[in-house]
Amino acid sequence: MSGGSQSVEAAAALAPPARARSLSRSGAGDRVFTLVLRCAVGSVIVLTAGLFASLAWKSWLAIHTFGWRFLVTSTWDPVAGTFGALPFVYGTLVSSALALLIAGPLSLGAAIYLAELAPFWVRPPIAFLIEMLAAVPSVVYGLWAIFVLVPWLRDWVQPALGRWLGFLPLFQGPPYGVGMLAAGLILSIMIVPYITSVSREVLLAVPNTQREAALGIGATRWEATRIAVLRYGRSGLVGAILLGLGRALGETMAVTMVIGNRPEVAASLFAPGYTMASVIANEFTEATSDLYVSALVEIGLLLLLVTIVVNALARLLVWSVSDPAGGRRE
Repeated sequence: MSGGSQSVEAAAALAPPARARSLSRSGAGDRVFTLVLRCAVGSVIVLTAGLFASLAWKSWLAIHTFGWRFLVTSTWDPVAGTFGALPFVYGTLVSSALALLIAGPLSLGAAIYLAELAPFWVRPPIAFLIEMLAAVPSVVYGLWAIFVLVPWLRDWVQPALGRWLGFLPLFQGPPYGVGMLAAGLILSIMIVPYITSVSREVLLAVPNTQREAALGIGATRWEATRIAVLRYGRSGLVGAILLGLGRALGETMAVTMVIGNRPEVAASLFAPGYTMASVIANEFTEATSDLYVSALVEIGLLLLLVTIVVNALARLLVWSVSDPAGGRRE
């Protein structure tokens, strides 16, 4: 009899409290957790939509006044109230494309070396140094460019390019030092850590079975890397490059300090230029008329749209690295 009562008491002690059983049956905890997460996601969507709506509202005067001419005209005259964004769009696209052309191969080469070829004791410190470059403030890059990069371009690089490749429109004109070439170079230095870090993670996500299969059929180490690894992760590598492009499109301070800040469309990389981010940073505090402010806000709206599209495309491509054979989603 006593043994039976002890068993009942032990079972009662092990049984969960009635309130916990009730919560478990009703799923209230799960519903609260789901609601909190939905609110968090919804707040991001609301903030993005609110940002877009506020920029569209503040730029409506310029949109209504100039229409599509705002995107295809080059005149930027605050005194006359005439505004055209073509030089800024051109400067943004050219400087970013030049940066991508320089940084893309360099970053992919560094990522391949760190993920596939470097000795294991070398990988952590080099990866740490590359990632640390991403934390350097852009104004520091700009100061370095003014005191080191611009004089080097003015005294050595641009005269040599003009002497040997001056028959091309890209390398004609006086060597100012500042200009589109300087902006592209400093942007390429700034986006190398981003592309390298993401590309390295993409390559590390490739299953080892891919490498082992290629080596097992007699492929060399480079052939295994090229055929089994790079081909497997090509979508993720493209996504890494597009992430770097998104970073280059929105850069402000470093580019503003070396691009020359002249609103013109010139074929030469030696000529000064302007970007969408730079004109907003330079002229927003000087805008005195409503139309002037509205035109600058419309440039910000264009930059927001371009950046969202580029980053969304990059994220979709990085996600596509996931594979049922063992790859992991980034």
